[in-house]
Amino acid sequence: MTFLSSLGRASRSSPLASKLLLLGTLSGGSLVAYSDSNAEANKTQQQQKKKVVVLGTGWAGISFLKDLDISSYDVQVVSPQNYFAFTPLLPSVTCGTVEARSIVESVRNITKKKNGEIELWEADCVKIDPPNNKVQCQPVFKDDPEASQEFSLEYDYLIIAVGAQVNTFGTPGVLENCHFLKEVEDAQRIRRGVIDCFEKAVLPGLTEEQRRTKLHFVIVGGGPTGVEFAAELHDFIIEDVTKIYPSVKDLVKITLIQSGDHILNTFDERISSFAEEKFLRDGIDVQTGMRVMSVSDKDISVKIKSSGEVVRIPHGFILWSTGVGTRPVISDLMEQVGQGGRRALATNEWLLVKGCENVYALGDCASIAQRKIMEDIANIFKAADVDNSGTLTVEELQDVVDDILVRYPQVELYLKSKHMRNIKDLLADSEGNAKKEVDIEEFKLALAGVDSQMKSLPATAQVAAQQGSYLAKCFNRMEHCKENPEGPKRFRSGGHHQFRPFQYKHFGQFAPLGGDQAAAELPGDWVSAGKSTQWLWYSVYASKQVSWRTRALVVSDWTRRYIFGRDSSRI
Repeated sequence: MTFLSSLGRASRSSPLASKLLLLGTLSGGSLVAYSDSNAEANKTQQQQKKKVVVLGTGWAGISFLKDLDISSYDVQVVSPQNYFAFTPLLPSVTCGTVEARSIVESVRNITKKKNGEIELWEADCVKIDPPNNKVQCQPVFKDDPEASQEFSLEYDYLIIAVGAQVNTFGTPGVLENCHFLKEVEDAQRIRRGVIDCFEKAVLPGLTEEQRRTKLHFVIVGGGPTGVEFAAELHDFIIEDVTKIYPSVKDLVKITLIQSGDHILNTFDERISSFAEEKFLRDGIDVQTGMRVMSVSDKDISVKIKSSGEVVRIPHGFILWSTGVGTRPVISDLMEQVGQGGRRALATNEWLLVKGCENVYALGDCASIAQRKIMEDIANIFKAADVDNSGTLTVEELQDVVDDILVRYPQVELYLKSKHMRNIKDLLADSEGNAKKEVDIEEFKLALAGVDSQMKSLPATAQVAAQQGSYLAKCFNRMEHCKENPEGPKRFRSGGHHQFRPFQYKHFGQFAPLGGDQAAAELPGDWVSAGKSTQWLWYSVYASKQVSWRTRALVVSDWTRRYIFGRDSSRI
C-alpha cells in the first residue's frame, strides 16, 4: 500500500508520471484499477460543479467571464455572436476611422487562458424558465436545418447579460427606414449606406434638389452616440469624401434632431454648450425641441414642441439613436416573475433578479431597485439602540454608521449634496449644534430627505463592466462567504449579508466632437474640452481594449488615418 500511495502522489503531481504508470503496468491489474478509480474521482468532482449559464458576451458578460474562477464552476455561454465588441468605438467604424475587426475579439480567445474550459454556443436565448432552471435557445444558423434545432440548458445559476435593443417608441416607419448603431454589423451597414448616398448623388440625370436630398444626413437623438456619429460623419465628409466627390461637396448637409432643449443632456451643461457651439461652427444643423412623428423612405415628419407645427424634412439617410428598449426574452421573463410593465429587470443591490433565487441580471437589461432607508428606519434605530433606552446617542450611531453607508449608498450622496462631513451632522439641531441623543421621531426626521438622492444607473459600458466584475468576485468567494459573511448588517433579521452590495464608481465620460477635439467629464467636477482632451480620449480608449491584439490594431488604425486618410471603398 505504501508503494501504491507513492505512485498515486506522483501521478497527481505530474500528468506525465500518470501516463508512464499506466503504460508500464499493463500486466498489473491492481495498478490499472487504481488509475481508473482516480479518473472516476475526477469525473465525479466535475459532475459536482455548479452549472453557470451566461447569456450574452457584451461588456457585462465578458467582464464576468474574465474575472470568474471557472475551475469552480461548469460554465456555459449562449450568445448570438462569438466575439466581444468594443462598442464605444462603433461610431469610428461607421466612417472608416477604425476598422471593424480592430475592435472585436473572439470570446474563445478571451477565455482560453482561464484555468478550466468554457463552452460557448452561438445562439439566441428565446425563453427563460426559472421554475425549472432551464433556458431555451435557438441557434443563429437558420439556413442549416441540422444546425438550427432548438436546445435547452439546465443551470444552477443564470447570468442574464443580453443587453437591450433599440427603442423606437412605436414611431411609424423607424424600423423600415432608419439605420441603428448597436452592433458591429450596424456600423458596417452605415458605412456602406453613407458611400451609397454619394454614389447616387453623382449619377447623371438628377436635379440639384434631388442631389441635396440624397446628401441630407439626419441623426435622431442628441445623446453620446448620435453626437459622436455626427462628429465622425462631418470629419469623414470634410477630410476625405469631398476630395473624391468634388462636384457635390457644397450640397451635403448634416442635421441632428433632439427632443430635449440641449444635446448631451446627461453631461455637465458646460460640455453641452461647448458641443453645440462646436457643431454650429462646423455647419452641423442642431434642431432641439423636436419630436419625430413618423419616418418614410423619402422624408421624416417632426413636431416642433414650441409651436405644435408639424414639418416634413426630406432625407437621404437617417440614423436613429434615441435610447434602449427591452428585448422580448426579458419582457417575457418580467411577466413570469411579476415585473410586467417595467422597462428593465428589477434586481436587488446584489444583482439578483427580484422574484428569483438563482437568476442574476446585469448591464443594460437590468436596473437595480435600491432599497429605501425609510423602509428600514425603525429596524436601524432598534439595532443601534443597544441599551434599549429609546434614544440613540452619537456613540451608538457610530457603531452602525459604516453598515448604513454600505447598505444605503444614497446616504453618502445626500451628505455630499448638503455639504456634510459625516452622518453625525444629520443629528444637529436647526442652529447646527450637535445633539447628544435623539429619539426615533427625530431620527426619522433627520433621514427623511435621504431617499431623494436615489438614482438609476445609466445604461453604459462602464456600469455593465463593473457589474460583471463585481458578480464574478462574489461567485469566486461564495463558499467562503457562506461561513464568513462580508456584507453589512441585516437590520431586519440580524446577522450580516453574505456580500457587500454593488456600488458603482464613476470614472468619467468622454464626448468626441470631431476636428481632433473632445470633451470630458471626470470625477471631482472636472470638465475638459479641446485637442488635449482628444489625446486623453485616445490613451484611455487604447488602454481599455480587451486584448493587446485589438489595442495594437486600434492604434495602427488611428495612425493610418492620420497618414493616409479614411478608406471610402464600398465593401
